Amino acid sequence: MKSRADSIDLLNMTHDFPCPVMIKAIGKNEADFPMRIAWAIRDALGLEFDPVYRTREAQGGRHIAVTLEPTFDNAEQVLDLYDAIRKVEGVVMVM
Repeated sequence: MKSRADSIDLLNMTHDFPCPVMIKAIGKNEADFPMRIAWAIRDALGLEFDPVYRTREAQGGRHIAVTLEPTFDNAEQVLDLYDAIRKVEGVVMVM
């Protein structure tokens, strides 16, 4: 398992901050799951409005993917957002 410092180094090598980073959260296909993800991102990034996102149901309909591309100021902010999303009820995976 990579350390937080390793993850920060990798993000800094592959991104020129500030920049948008695609985030995908996959979870149980519940009516308010996309909103819960949007609220977590809004709260973590201190946004005034919900971020723009798109959704796609998995084949069979059990899960839904929520994709966003918020702009981050630094790598630490990306990792903090991943941590916030993992705490959302119903999250199965974050990419």
